[in-house]
Amino acid sequence: MAQSQQWQRIPTELSLGQFEQFVLSHLTAGSRGPASKLTAHAIFNYILKLLYLGCQWKALPIAMDRHGRPEIHYTSIYRAFRRWQACECFDAVFLASVVRLSHDQLLDTSVIHGDGEKRRRQYWLQRPQAHEG
Repeated sequence: MAQSQQWQRIPTELSLGQFEQFVLSHLTAGSRGPASKLTAHAIFNYILKLLYLGCQWKALPIAMDRHGRPEIHYTSIYRAFRRWQACECFDAVFLASVVRLSHDQLLDTSVIHGDGEKRRRQYWLQRPQAHEG
């Protein structure tokens, strides 16, 4: 039973292969300043972890380098996040994922309800009418 529900877990880390296949082509690189100490893959995984944990940027657990210092400062991850957000990279990743799932016939639109508007509409259409007296 656990294996059949594995697809339902929230991904907190992508392998390099998954990142290159699904994400990398949709991300933009910074045009100013020095190159990042970490790869886009590592930074993206830190962003996934932050979204999963729901913590503040300052509280993001960052691995230490060989000198015992954080391998990257949390503000560098935040800047990459804001750049990708402003360029709508996350939207492109999501759209490409939906297109891929649809193409592979793995997209079940019967369970997609977005903000729940469909459920509210069905409730109001099916509720018993109150008698006005």
